[in-house]
Amino acid sequence: MVQPGFAIGKRRRTAIVAGATGLVGHALVDELLADAGIGAVHVLVRAERPDWRKRNGLTQHVVDYRANLPVLPTVDDAYCCLGTTIKVAGSEAAFRAIDFDAALAFARAAKAAGATRFGLVSAMGADPASRIFYSRVKGEAERAIAALGFESMVIARPSLLLGDRTALDQPTRRGERIAAMLSAPLGWLLPRSVQPIEAVTVARALARSLARGEPGLFALSSGTLQLLGR
Repeated sequence: MVQPGFAIGKRRRTAIVAGATGLVGHALVDELLADAGIGAVHVLVRAERPDWRKRNGLTQHVVDYRANLPVLPTVDDAYCCLGTTIKVAGSEAAFRAIDFDAALAFARAAKAAGATRFGLVSAMGADPASRIFYSRVKGEAERAIAALGFESMVIARPSLLLGDRTALDQPTRRGERIAAMLSAPLGWLLPRSVQPIEAVTVARALARSLARGEPGLFALSSGTLQLLGR
């Protein structure tokens, strides 16, 4: 769990998470709620989760990313875990609408709500100059959000994620299924930088890094996430 330094009398921070029902986002919510330095956690969801209604310190906000986002509550830290695949989205345009348009809209709304720290879940290989559409859009989102000028921004660039999507009522992804099957017997043969990574490890590493509040922009490779999220 996240254990940043916390002193009696120190103001507890408020966090907000977009994409909270995904693999990393769901794990991140648990991390933040267990953090003594966080006083409240807000999550943006497309539909309320009944099991979250009674969780202390957690408030759900139903939003439609296809429309203008509502004014967000005042927050200190914002996390964007929005993400899909072209196959799941149905087209390149639909993919971009989530991984770029919705992510940037959330970042703008979070900054307007007072957020000074921003954590972004991106992907290994993200590069605005990439010839690969997926990687290019991820890189463009990183660049556009960084340009908003958050005091502290941490970008997580994980490799293939491991986790139980079916438990979250999400479609499984073929690449992740194959990675999960191979990671146990063969994962040790791969460099840490490209090994499949547990979603909870990514969430823990991102939360720990942003909690430091160090000014500037920091991009964490998948290997670094493995180390920080242990």
